[in-house]
Amino acid sequence: MHIRPMSEADIPDGIRLKDQAGWNQVAADWHRFLALSEGGCFVCVHAGEVIGSVTTCRFGPIGWVAMLLVAQPHRGNGIGTSLLRRALQRLEEVGVRSVRLDATPAGRPLYKAMGFRVDFAVLRFAGVASGARLDAGIRSGQPGDRPEAAALDCSVTGTDRQNLIDRLVDDNPGRFLLARSSGGSVRGYAMWRPGSSADQVGPCIADRETGVALLDSVSAMLEGDPIVIDIPTDNVAAVAWAADRGLKISRPLWRMTRGESVAEDLERIWASSGPEMG
Repeated sequence: MHIRPMSEADIPDGIRLKDQAGWNQVAADWHRFLALSEGGCFVCVHAGEVIGSVTTCRFGPIGWVAMLLVAQPHRGNGIGTSLLRRALQRLEEVGVRSVRLDATPAGRPLYKAMGFRVDFAVLRFAGVASGARLDAGIRSGQPGDRPEAAALDCSVTGTDRQNLIDRLVDDNPGRFLLARSSGGSVRGYAMWRPGSSADQVGPCIADRETGVALLDSVSAMLEGDPIVIDIPTDNVAAVAWAADRGLKISRPLWRMTRGESVAEDLERIWASSGPEMG
């Protein structure tokens, strides 16, 4: 049994592992993990079979860990712990000072034992949004809008995610909405992407009024398709929007950090990009 770097040839095994866990990622997500990881994605191999995975991503001094998966017959043997240690080692090697992740109820005890602390709770809502309409003040984002959207994102999340935003836009043409003030400044943006069972809505960064308009516009464009959306519980207005649109809580998550804290304006985070990169 050994751990080695993940390659694109391992993506079918990653999909197999996430299917066992009932998660929503598709092949495009795995390609994005590898593209943004700087050699920081790993698999565990036993008898020639991939039986575990973990991904990392670095945004300057801030790193993310995700996709910690172990095949059902091999759980409980310390494989997840070994993969997590390898991921943390890699992030430390490249100078990360804050390591972050979104923990499921099953994974939270392991992360706590490895020095992660809870920052805040996130609720995953799922279903078909009802009563949403396109807002006249929302328009499609253009390539030239990316830097301003990324600057807003950084001011809210405390993380420079320009590379993630660029990749999400490139991977998902036409799935980028933007709102500007009367003076021309960006007030908010939203993205969404396909999943294996539902479209993942997020990230969405905006002020209160704009957040509702953006999420309603995304939901209207999806025309009754099922969605999942991860919302910090501190954003009471966003949680209320999800409930008002008929979405149901499917599971809790916990945003956790190991190392230096990261300051975020949670009232302007209307949707996380997902558990993989915050």
